[in-house]
Amino acid sequence: MAKSIDRNLNLSGLGTASGGEYRSVNIDGVGKVEGDLSCENFRVNGVATIRGSIRAAHLEVKGKMSAEGGIHAPDIQLDGDVSVYGRMTADEIHVEGLLKLRGDCEAEQFTSRGGFTINGMLNADRIDIQLYGRCRVKEIGGENIEIKKSERSLWSKLFQWLIPVFDPHLTTGLIEGDDIQLEGTKAAIVRGSRIFIGPGCIIDRAEYRTELIVHPDAKVNHRIKG
Repeated sequence: MAKSIDRNLNLSGLGTASGGEYRSVNIDGVGKVEGDLSCENFRVNGVATIRGSIRAAHLEVKGKMSAEGGIHAPDIQLDGDVSVYGRMTADEIHVEGLLKLRGDCEAEQFTSRGGFTINGMLNADRIDIQLYGRCRVKEIGGENIEIKKSERSLWSKLFQWLIPVFDPHLTTGLIEGDDIQLEGTKAAIVRGSRIFIGPGCIIDRAEYRTELIVHPDAKVNHRIKG
């Protein structure tokens, strides 16, 4: 029989707690947790520092959080400024804001509406990225990959002028998938079956099996069918 965890961790205002196993973890305000966390539901509304890893069924952050270990949760919702010093694994990851990830990112569905830096690989069956800021990742792999520039408002154009991080583009070494649609992307290699390279792209080498379409406002140095 599985062990039942009855205790909850609730930090409101300014507080510090120890890691461990909980049913739910709620941080409202400014909170720090010393050690690894395991829970069903993890929620931050404010500023949180986790000195360890997080394992949860559902994880939601609204605000700012840093985690010194990795994060494993089937459902991850990030809205704000999040730094993770390990790897992140999930069924579904949704990012709004800024994500800084030191390790790999693995999911079935990865959605981004902001900017990110992933020092490792981004691997997901479905990748949907709208570029609201600068995005950088070592490599991207998936089945369906779509990277598009966002429809920017007057406010975002102002932010781009004030803060260069809001200049929307993605930089990576390799993009590999089946169906690939790109805008605003700089990559050394793009490899796939059907590839559309849209405006604002600079690609050194495009390797395709079935179809390659290149927009007039894109640059591709080498086109190879194989």
